[in-house]
Amino acid sequence: MPAAERWRYAMVCSSNMNRSMEAHLLLARAGLDVASYGTGGHVKLPGPSLHEPNVYGFGTPYRAIYDDLRRKDPDLYTRNGLLPMLKRNIAIKTAPQRWQENADDGPFDVVFTFEERVFDAVLEDLDSREQRLLKSVLIINMDVKDNHEEAGVGAKLALDLCQQLEAVGGWEDTIDNIIAAFEKQYRRKIVYSISYY
Repeated sequence: MPAAERWRYAMVCSSNMNRSMEAHLLLARAGLDVASYGTGGHVKLPGPSLHEPNVYGFGTPYRAIYDDLRRKDPDLYTRNGLLPMLKRNIAIKTAPQRWQENADDGPFDVVFTFEERVFDAVLEDLDSREQRLLKSVLIINMDVKDNHEEAGVGAKLALDLCQQLEAVGGWEDTIDNIIAAFEKQYRRKIVYSISYY
């Protein structure tokens, strides 16, 4: 890849709230060209009980979600980490975005997902699109639990893997070796596939 050409990365989880946003932050801090998305039908956050989640539409500004939760129960949502998480998100971008509704944001070189069903949704979406550019995209999944601590660990691992891929330039000939070495080093299972724009 020519030195002037930068790789573009997409970090994707279910709601574009925790795992994808923590990775978005780390990759952006490292100087990588990164965007983030969710694949769910809506943005779902924990509520006062398991049966009372907070549900928002994609595109609802992080600031509006923050204000809504702070109004409902500031102690609960500070204690469970949602308000600090939303403060972080506000500093990164305006609102959660849905992968399937942002096709014009691509093409990306690498799409990194943090859950198998999200990986499947991204693949299904890419496979259903008309392939006009015939540009390959590497889709990688590494399962990461949806909690603040694991999101931090997952983001560091995603950054490391993306930097390894970028260091070799064209990943097509080396991807199997890079993934095998990464899995051995971090004892994390990686699934990947290739699609096209």
